[in-house]
Amino acid sequence: MSGKAILVRADLNVPLENGRVADDTRIRAAVPTLELLLERGAAAVRVCSHLGRPEGADPAFGMAPVCEHLRSLLPDDRLQVLENTRFDPRETENDEGFARELAEGCELYVNDAFGSVHRAHSSTEAVARILPAYAGLLLERELEMLGRLLGDVERPYIAVVGGLKVEDKLGVLQNLAGYVDTMLIGGKMAEQLREDNPLQAQVQLPVDVIAAAEFAEGAESGVFRPDELPEGWLGLDIGPESQTLFAEKIRAARTVFWNGPMGVFEWERFAGGTRSVAEAVADCGGYTVVGGGDSVRAVNELSLAERLSWVSTGGGASLELLEGKELPGVAAIPRAAA
Repeated sequence: MSGKAILVRADLNVPLENGRVADDTRIRAAVPTLELLLERGAAAVRVCSHLGRPEGADPAFGMAPVCEHLRSLLPDDRLQVLENTRFDPRETENDEGFARELAEGCELYVNDAFGSVHRAHSSTEAVARILPAYAGLLLERELEMLGRLLGDVERPYIAVVGGLKVEDKLGVLQNLAGYVDTMLIGGKMAEQLREDNPLQAQVQLPVDVIAAAEFAEGAESGVFRPDELPEGWLGLDIGPESQTLFAEKIRAARTVFWNGPMGVFEWERFAGGTRSVAEAVADCGGYTVVGGGDSVRAVNELSLAERLSWVSTGGGASLELLEGKELPGVAAIPRAAA
């Protein structure tokens, strides 16, 4: 790669506040690959990424703050950050013409954006058919660490899954059912599975919930058995007994995968379940993986990430990988897909 111009697809989709990067986790995760390319003599490294979900060229989603932050971490004049790929509607159409525009002047392509490899877009799939394509360090590491969850693992193997809708995660739940010993289910998903459980696996649902009279942070609340909820009340967190039960099972496990909060953890009154799970996963002495934006946010806010085996940068991508689906951005790279 010495003397070559290289196009890198990174995942620089980070939150912005007041025109500045609010959380640089994904930017820092991209640095090792970029650093390696520069150290090995790349003549130029052009980095492309999407940011948010803009409808057209929206200045609010411009890459300037991201570029400034990246260059503060890796100051090198050979490094260039292109504008938001989703400013061009052809990106999400996997348009070959747009891919050729991205690739113009470059001799190699490196995909290091695990969080986007489940999308067949111009910058993740089409460009890999135009330039010699390779996987970056982060992408390779994600595939390795998540792939271990579908192999021969130490037991007990616990999957902790939360969130709003069963249908959004049913595929991964069904696939993981063939690997795990127990699934601990929280969030609104638990209510749905209590009524109809299609999973052929040992499932532990909450034995109590913290419920509120309405979906409001300051609403009247209380702890109830799931079958004793007052009419119209909403379960917004797993209850104290469930928190203890879940934490005990997690701490006793040798392999843990966690995706999804146990309740509305953005509100302190209903954050206890998610917090207890995060702390238990960190306390577990086995192989621990956390994936999904809300779960990752929880472990970062609690400063627990360094106590985990792996914190995935890709929510949807990690779920589709564990569901057994082909990831277009990975399949387009011969070495990564092998």
